[in-house]
Amino acid sequence: MRVGSVFRVAMRPFTLPRPRYTGPMQEKAREFSVGPHESGRRLDLFLAEKLALSRSRVRRLLARGAVRLAGAQLGESAKGRTLVSGDALSVDPYRRPENECTRPEPDASLAVLAEGRGWLALDKPAGTPVHPLSENETGTLLGAVVARHPEIQGVGEGGLRSGVVHRLDVDTSGVMLMATTEERWQSLRRAFEAHRVEKVYQALVAGQLEVAGGANAGLALARHRPARVRVVDSEERERARGVWDCRMTWRPLEVFEMATLLEVRPETGFLHQIRVLLAHRGYPLLGDRSYGGPDAAGSAGRHMLHATRVAVDDVEAESVPSADFAELRDRLKAGHAW
Repeated sequence: MRVGSVFRVAMRPFTLPRPRYTGPMQEKAREFSVGPHESGRRLDLFLAEKLALSRSRVRRLLARGAVRLAGAQLGESAKGRTLVSGDALSVDPYRRPENECTRPEPDASLAVLAEGRGWLALDKPAGTPVHPLSENETGTLLGAVVARHPEIQGVGEGGLRSGVVHRLDVDTSGVMLMATTEERWQSLRRAFEAHRVEKVYQALVAGQLEVAGGANAGLALARHRPARVRVVDSEERERARGVWDCRMTWRPLEVFEMATLLEVRPETGFLHQIRVLLAHRGYPLLGDRSYGGPDAAGSAGRHMLHATRVAVDDVEAESVPSADFAELRDRLKAGHAW
């Protein structure tokens, strides 16, 4: 292999649809002030435009108490309310009904990497969702935690996201933090929002990437279910709604014949951020069919991304790559193809 050479894999083409949903992806409430030119508008129409949501989705937000006017919680019956100039609205898109809770799963396995006062660091397996989407869903990481730490119910966002501080894709393995007390949840959320948390991943990508680098790009949700994310060009980035500035750096740990083992450090957190930005540069994750990554032996149809370290203040945890990740890495090191 020539020193300084850069090899990109010939990916099969993939296209993402134009966005039809660009709703809020941030982890905190959004705030709006009604201007003079907006006075007299219906509440549901106002929020549908501001959030780029359908009126039915806005009504669901109202129904679960996610909308407040001057600090007072509104219900679904307020959908036709007439707004006046100066009205102050806040919307928490992740708020869940207060009586909603996660079903405990005492028989589910749970690997605890580290723990401290009010927090747990877990080793999430690939294929396991972090939290359920309905009260009847089982097989989630949170279900296993609730069985051992019932006090986590109601912490943070509460409901089906109780104690969840950050998120990992279903098929991403590795370190996952959860808070078991409200005080710890608040402090960790502030740290994530301020980008103070050290997050380190390992990724197996197609192609030879021998040079350390980084990315600073705008990302937007291109499709809601199943989720797809796209990179927004610079011109659209300035005028489009629902675009989030995302940053990360990477450095090669090992370069193989047709693939590279990278260490990736995201500075921001957005859905599929690492996967999309690397694919956009021509180095998709092995096994990541959603973004043009080639299938790889032993990947079991999942993308090769593992969270190896999370640290902030007194919270610190590390995880060695999962068995399937390590097996594929060793195959590549031995000179085998994907």
